[in-house]
Amino acid sequence: MRSGLTILLLILFGWGESFGQDVAGAVTFHIYSPHTSFPDTGRSNGHVYDSVLYTTAEHYRDSSVLIVAPGNLHARKSVDLVFWFHGWRSNVDSASVKYLLTRQFIASKRNGVLVLAETARNAPDSYGGKLETPGEFKALVADVIGGLKAKRIIGKKCKPGHILLGGHSGAYRVMARIIKNGQMPVDGVMLFDALYGETDIFMDWIRENEAHRFTNLYTDHGGTRDETRMMMKWLDSEKIPYFQVEETALVPADYKDHPLIFIHSLKPHDAIVSPDNFRLMLENEPFLNKL
Repeated sequence: MRSGLTILLLILFGWGESFGQDVAGAVTFHIYSPHTSFPDTGRSNGHVYDSVLYTTAEHYRDSSVLIVAPGNLHARKSVDLVFWFHGWRSNVDSASVKYLLTRQFIASKRNGVLVLAETARNAPDSYGGKLETPGEFKALVADVIGGLKAKRIIGKKCKPGHILLGGHSGAYRVMARIIKNGQMPVDGVMLFDALYGETDIFMDWIRENEAHRFTNLYTDHGGTRDETRMMMKWLDSEKIPYFQVEETALVPADYKDHPLIFIHSLKPHDAIVSPDNFRLMLENEPFLNKL
Protein backbone atom coordinates (compact mmCIF):
# COMPACT_ATOMS: atom_id res chain seq x y z
CA MET A 1 0.00 0.00 0.00
CA ARG A 2 1.35 3.44 -0.89
CA SER A 3 2.00 5.85 1.95
CA GLY A 4 0.38 9.27 2.09
CA LEU A 5 3.75 10.90 1.28
CA THR A 6 4.20 8.65 -1.76
CA ILE A 7 0.75 9.51 -3.10
CA LEU A 8 1.44 13.21 -2.57
CA LEU A 9 4.69 12.93 -4.54
CA LEU A 10 2.89 11.08 -7.35
CA ILE A 11 0.31 13.85 -7.58
CA LEU A 12 2.94 16.59 -7.55
CA PHE A 13 5.42 15.07 -9.98
CA GLY A 14 3.32 12.73 -12.10
CA TRP A 15 3.26 8.99 -12.39
CA GLY A 16 3.99 6.95 -15.47
CA GLU A 17 7.26 8.25 -16.88
CA SER A 18 8.87 5.00 -15.74
CA PHE A 19 6.30 3.09 -17.77
CA GLY A 20 7.79 4.19 -21.10
CA GLN A 21 5.45 7.11 -21.72
CA ASP A 22 8.18 9.46 -22.92
CA VAL A 23 7.68 10.30 -26.61
CA ALA A 24 9.38 13.17 -28.38
CA GLY A 25 7.03 16.14 -28.61
CA ALA A 26 4.68 14.86 -25.89
CA VAL A 27 3.86 16.20 -22.45
CA THR A 28 2.62 13.30 -20.31
CA PHE A 29 1.43 13.31 -16.73
CA HIS A 30 -1.07 11.67 -14.39
CA ILE A 31 -3.83 13.12 -12.29
CA TYR A 32 -6.11 11.38 -9.82
CA SER A 33 -9.84 11.89 -10.14
CA PRO A 34 -12.69 10.69 -7.90
CA HIS A 35 -14.75 10.50 -11.10
CA THR A 36 -12.95 7.60 -12.78
CA SER A 37 -14.49 4.12 -12.75
CA PHE A 38 -13.17 3.00 -9.40
CA PRO A 39 -13.42 2.63 -6.50
CA ASP A 40 -17.12 1.81 -6.85
CA THR A 41 -19.63 -0.07 -4.74
CA GLY A 42 -20.30 -2.44 -7.63
CA ARG A 43 -16.88 -4.01 -7.04
CA SER A 44 -16.58 -3.51 -3.29
CA ASN A 45 -16.13 -7.27 -2.94
CA GLY A 46 -14.01 -7.69 -6.02
CA HIS A 47 -15.04 -9.65 -9.10
CA VAL A 48 -15.00 -13.36 -9.86
CA TYR A 49 -14.23 -14.45 -13.42
CA ASP A 50 -13.51 -18.02 -14.49
CA SER A 51 -13.39 -19.07 -10.81
CA VAL A 52 -10.68 -16.49 -10.02
CA LEU A 53 -11.27 -13.63 -7.56
CA TYR A 54 -9.95 -10.25 -8.67
CA THR A 55 -9.74 -8.32 -5.45
CA THR A 56 -10.85 -4.75 -4.87
CA ALA A 57 -7.50 -3.78 -3.41
CA GLU A 58 -5.53 -4.88 -6.46
CA HIS A 59 -7.89 -4.19 -9.34
CA TYR A 60 -10.61 -1.71 -8.35
CA ARG A 61 -9.01 1.17 -6.45
CA ASP A 62 -6.92 2.92 -9.07
CA SER A 63 -8.34 6.34 -9.96
CA SER A 64 -5.45 7.52 -12.12
CA VAL A 65 -5.80 9.32 -15.44
CA LEU A 66 -2.96 9.47 -17.95
CA ILE A 67 -2.97 12.69 -19.99
CA VAL A 68 -0.95 13.17 -23.18
CA ALA A 69 -0.66 16.59 -24.83
CA PRO A 70 1.44 17.79 -27.75
CA GLY A 71 4.16 20.16 -26.61
CA ASN A 72 2.98 22.68 -29.20
CA LEU A 73 -0.73 22.43 -28.34
CA HIS A 74 -2.66 25.62 -29.11
CA ALA A 75 -5.79 25.86 -26.97
CA ARG A 76 -7.14 29.06 -25.47
CA LYS A 77 -10.91 29.02 -25.84
CA SER A 78 -11.44 25.26 -26.19
CA VAL A 79 -9.51 22.00 -26.34
CA ASP A 80 -10.56 18.80 -28.11
CA LEU A 81 -10.32 15.61 -26.04
CA VAL A 82 -9.79 12.04 -27.23
CA PHE A 83 -10.62 9.54 -24.47
CA TRP A 84 -9.17 6.04 -24.75
CA PHE A 85 -10.51 3.12 -22.70
CA HIS A 86 -8.46 -0.05 -22.47
CA GLY A 87 -9.72 -3.61 -22.61
CA TRP A 88 -9.34 -6.59 -20.32
CA ARG A 89 -6.20 -7.41 -18.30
CA SER A 90 -4.66 -4.02 -18.95
CA ASN A 91 -4.18 -0.58 -17.43
CA VAL A 92 -3.68 2.94 -18.74
CA ASP A 93 0.11 2.71 -18.77
CA SER A 94 0.48 -0.78 -20.18
CA ALA A 95 -2.13 -0.07 -22.88
CA SER A 96 -0.34 3.11 -23.92
CA VAL A 97 2.92 1.22 -24.29
CA LYS A 98 1.56 -1.99 -25.87
CA TYR A 99 -0.56 -0.22 -28.49
CA LEU A 100 1.81 2.72 -29.02
CA LEU A 101 -1.02 5.10 -28.19
CA THR A 102 1.14 8.03 -27.12
CA ARG A 103 3.38 7.66 -30.17
CA GLN A 104 0.43 7.36 -32.55
CA PHE A 105 -1.36 10.33 -31.02
CA ILE A 106 1.66 12.62 -31.25
CA ALA A 107 2.45 11.36 -34.77
CA SER A 108 -1.09 12.30 -35.86
CA LYS A 109 -0.24 15.97 -35.17
CA ARG A 110 -3.73 16.74 -33.93
CA ASN A 111 -4.41 19.86 -31.91
CA GLY A 112 -6.00 18.03 -29.02
CA VAL A 113 -5.32 15.98 -25.89
CA LEU A 114 -5.34 12.21 -25.36
CA VAL A 115 -6.87 11.02 -22.08
CA LEU A 116 -6.62 7.48 -20.70
CA ALA A 117 -8.85 7.03 -17.66
CA GLU A 118 -8.33 3.88 -15.60
CA THR A 119 -11.11 1.30 -15.46
CA ALA A 120 -10.69 -2.25 -14.11
CA ARG A 121 -6.93 -2.50 -13.65
CA ASN A 122 -5.38 -5.71 -15.00
CA ALA A 123 -8.68 -7.58 -14.70
CA PRO A 124 -10.99 -9.42 -17.13
CA ASP A 125 -13.90 -7.04 -16.62
CA SER A 126 -15.85 -4.62 -18.84
CA TYR A 127 -17.81 -3.01 -16.00
CA GLY A 128 -17.39 0.77 -16.14
CA GLY A 129 -17.93 1.48 -12.45
CA LYS A 130 -18.85 5.05 -11.60
CA LEU A 131 -18.50 6.11 -15.24
CA GLU A 132 -21.75 4.27 -15.91
CA THR A 133 -23.49 6.76 -13.61
CA PRO A 134 -24.96 10.02 -15.00
CA GLY A 135 -22.78 13.01 -14.25
CA GLU A 136 -19.52 11.19 -13.59
CA PHE A 137 -18.03 11.52 -17.07
CA LYS A 138 -18.86 15.22 -17.12
CA ALA A 139 -17.07 15.58 -13.79
CA LEU A 140 -14.09 13.59 -15.13
CA VAL A 141 -13.84 15.95 -18.10
CA ALA A 142 -13.81 18.89 -15.67
CA ASP A 143 -10.96 17.25 -13.73
CA VAL A 144 -8.98 16.72 -16.93
CA ILE A 145 -9.46 20.37 -17.89
CA GLY A 146 -8.38 21.37 -14.39
CA GLY A 147 -5.26 19.22 -14.65
CA LEU A 148 -4.31 20.78 -17.98
CA LYS A 149 -4.78 24.25 -16.54
CA ALA A 150 -2.70 23.39 -13.49
CA LYS A 151 0.14 22.35 -15.80
CA ARG A 152 -0.38 25.57 -17.82
CA ILE A 153 -0.93 23.53 -20.97
CA ILE A 154 -4.20 25.33 -21.73
CA GLY A 155 -5.49 28.79 -20.88
CA LYS A 156 -7.41 29.61 -17.73
CA LYS A 157 -10.66 30.18 -19.65
CA CYS A 158 -10.30 27.13 -21.91
CA LYS A 159 -13.30 24.79 -22.10
CA PRO A 160 -13.85 21.28 -23.52
CA GLY A 161 -14.27 21.22 -27.28
CA HIS A 162 -15.08 18.13 -29.34
CA ILE A 163 -15.05 14.85 -27.44
CA LEU A 164 -14.17 11.54 -29.08
CA LEU A 165 -14.22 8.10 -27.47
CA GLY A 166 -11.92 5.30 -28.56
CA GLY A 167 -11.29 1.89 -27.10
CA HIS A 168 -10.21 -1.69 -27.57
CA SER A 169 -12.01 -4.93 -26.76
CA GLY A 170 -13.93 -4.77 -23.48
CA ALA A 171 -13.99 -0.96 -23.57
CA TYR A 172 -17.30 -1.05 -25.44
CA ARG A 173 -19.47 -1.07 -22.30
CA VAL A 174 -18.12 2.02 -20.56
CA MET A 175 -18.13 3.91 -23.87
CA ALA A 176 -21.76 2.98 -24.51
CA ARG A 177 -22.85 4.01 -21.01
CA ILE A 178 -21.11 7.37 -21.32
CA ILE A 179 -22.99 7.95 -24.58
CA LYS A 180 -26.29 6.80 -23.09
CA ASN A 181 -26.04 9.18 -20.15
CA GLY A 182 -25.67 12.01 -22.65
CA GLN A 183 -24.53 14.71 -20.24
CA MET A 184 -21.49 15.53 -22.36
CA PRO A 185 -21.78 15.65 -26.17
CA VAL A 186 -19.74 12.89 -27.80
CA ASP A 187 -18.96 13.56 -31.46
CA GLY A 188 -17.19 10.36 -32.47
CA VAL A 189 -16.68 6.74 -31.46
CA MET A 190 -13.79 4.49 -32.52
CA LEU A 191 -14.16 0.79 -31.70
CA PHE A 192 -11.16 -1.48 -32.12
CA ASP A 193 -12.59 -5.02 -32.15
CA ALA A 194 -14.90 -3.93 -29.35
CA LEU A 195 -18.50 -4.31 -30.54
CA TYR A 196 -19.50 -7.11 -28.18
CA GLY A 197 -22.81 -5.56 -27.23
CA GLU A 198 -24.66 -2.36 -26.26
CA THR A 199 -25.41 -2.05 -29.98
CA ASP A 200 -28.82 -0.54 -29.33
CA ILE A 201 -27.13 2.33 -27.47
CA PHE A 202 -24.77 3.01 -30.36
CA MET A 203 -27.70 2.85 -32.77
CA ASP A 204 -29.69 5.39 -30.76
CA TRP A 205 -26.67 7.69 -30.73
CA ILE A 206 -26.25 7.37 -34.53
CA ARG A 207 -29.94 8.16 -35.07
CA GLU A 208 -29.71 11.15 -32.76
CA ASN A 209 -27.43 13.20 -35.02
CA GLU A 210 -26.26 12.48 -38.55
CA ALA A 211 -23.03 14.34 -37.78
CA HIS A 212 -21.98 11.66 -35.28
CA ARG A 213 -19.07 9.57 -36.52
CA PHE A 214 -18.82 5.84 -35.82
CA THR A 215 -15.82 3.73 -36.84
CA ASN A 216 -15.83 0.00 -36.15
CA LEU A 217 -12.74 -2.11 -36.88
CA TYR A 218 -13.47 -5.82 -36.37
CA THR A 219 -11.78 -9.20 -36.81
CA ASP A 220 -12.88 -12.76 -37.51
CA HIS A 221 -11.74 -14.25 -34.23
CA GLY A 222 -12.04 -11.45 -31.66
CA GLY A 223 -15.69 -12.20 -30.92
CA THR A 224 -17.17 -9.08 -32.55
CA ARG A 225 -17.92 -10.27 -36.09
CA ASP A 226 -21.48 -11.50 -35.49
CA GLU A 227 -22.49 -8.40 -33.54
CA THR A 228 -20.99 -6.21 -36.25
CA ARG A 229 -22.92 -8.02 -38.98
CA MET A 230 -26.10 -7.66 -36.95
CA MET A 231 -25.54 -3.93 -36.61
CA MET A 232 -25.03 -3.54 -40.37
CA LYS A 233 -28.28 -5.42 -41.01
CA TRP A 234 -29.97 -3.10 -38.55
CA LEU A 235 -28.64 -0.08 -40.44
CA ASP A 236 -29.76 -1.63 -43.73
CA SER A 237 -33.29 -2.15 -42.42
CA GLU A 238 -33.51 1.52 -41.44
CA LYS A 239 -31.86 2.68 -44.67
CA ILE A 240 -29.06 4.41 -42.78
CA PRO A 241 -26.05 4.62 -45.13
CA TYR A 242 -22.66 3.27 -44.07
CA PHE A 243 -19.41 2.21 -45.70
CA GLN A 244 -18.02 -1.31 -45.46
CA VAL A 245 -14.44 -2.10 -46.52
CA GLU A 246 -11.65 -4.63 -46.12
CA GLU A 247 -8.70 -3.23 -44.24
CA THR A 248 -6.42 -4.26 -47.10
CA ALA A 249 -8.44 -2.03 -49.47
CA LEU A 250 -8.83 0.89 -47.08
CA VAL A 251 -7.37 4.27 -48.02
CA PRO A 252 -6.91 7.02 -45.39
CA ALA A 253 -9.52 9.27 -47.03
CA ASP A 254 -12.18 6.62 -46.32
CA TYR A 255 -12.08 7.63 -42.66
CA LYS A 256 -12.78 11.24 -43.53
CA ASP A 257 -15.37 10.59 -46.22
CA HIS A 258 -17.65 8.18 -44.34
CA PRO A 259 -19.29 9.04 -41.00
CA LEU A 260 -20.23 5.38 -40.44
CA ILE A 261 -17.55 2.91 -41.45
CA PHE A 262 -17.07 -0.81 -40.81
CA ILE A 263 -13.59 -2.17 -41.47
CA HIS A 264 -12.94 -5.91 -41.62
CA SER A 265 -9.42 -6.81 -40.55
CA LEU A 266 -7.55 -10.10 -40.95
CA LYS A 267 -5.23 -9.16 -38.10
CA PRO A 268 -5.37 -10.80 -34.65
CA HIS A 269 -7.46 -9.14 -31.95
CA ASP A 270 -4.47 -7.55 -30.21
CA ALA A 271 -2.81 -6.30 -33.41
CA ILE A 272 -5.47 -3.97 -34.80
CA VAL A 273 -4.68 -0.82 -32.80
CA SER A 274 -0.99 -0.46 -33.63
CA PRO A 275 1.25 0.33 -35.32
CA ASP A 276 -0.75 2.96 -37.23
CA ASN A 277 -4.52 2.40 -37.23
CA PHE A 278 -5.19 4.80 -34.37
CA ARG A 279 -2.99 7.45 -35.98
CA LEU A 280 -4.73 7.13 -39.34
CA MET A 281 -8.16 7.51 -37.75
CA LEU A 282 -7.06 10.64 -35.89
CA GLU A 283 -5.38 12.20 -38.92
CA ASN A 284 -8.58 11.89 -40.92
CA GLU A 285 -11.01 12.87 -38.18
CA PRO A 286 -12.90 16.04 -39.26
CA PHE A 287 -13.53 17.06 -35.65
CA LEU A 288 -9.78 17.36 -34.94
CA ASN A 289 -7.68 20.20 -36.33
CA LYS A 290 -4.07 19.80 -37.40
CA LEU A 291 -1.36 21.48 -35.36
